[in-house]
Amino acid sequence: MADAITLLKEDHRSVEKLFKSFEKAGPNALKTKARLVEGMIRELTVHASIEEQIFYPRVRQDAQDLDSDVLEALEEHHVVKWLLSELDGLDPSAERFDAKVTVLIESVRHHVQKEEGSLFPAVRKEFGRPTLAAMGDALAAAKKGAPVKPRPRLPDVPPLNRLADAGAGAVDRAVGSLKKAAAGR
Repeated sequence: MADAITLLKEDHRSVEKLFKSFEKAGPNALKTKARLVEGMIRELTVHASIEEQIFYPRVRQDAQDLDSDVLEALEEHHVVKWLLSELDGLDPSAERFDAKVTVLIESVRHHVQKEEGSLFPAVRKEFGRPTLAAMGDALAAAKKGAPVKPRPRLPDVPPLNRLADAGAGAVDRAVGSLKKAAAGR
């Protein structure tokens, strides 16, 4: 398994691919844009959830000098989750669809730059390999039950976020299963 920072960076690369594909899509590629935004919503919601459940709390607990960085990251997540919730189900032909996606992309790229440029190196310095490996295992496990739909009003810090995310993840998986069954898949 990958350590925590490697896993989170892999998530960043995955989302960046979706962003680049969206930026390359033409103005009339509405189905493609809708599919890409669905992927962004899913990937970013899961990523934010696991960071908020495991990574950020551990950093705040064991590296208090990074507390302000984590608090800023939580606020960036909050803004992104609101954008994701507004994009969820928004018709790609809507006047502000592309503008919302552009703001989302800019916000996430800024967040990634700050995490990868300062927070992750500081965390890697602070935590040893065994701790980062164990956190990576915990992050990977948390992905399996994480919500896939944004809910910006839910708590983003433990212990309430763990309970809320577990419930939301279960609802999201149930709804996904029902949709597949209804579609005959």
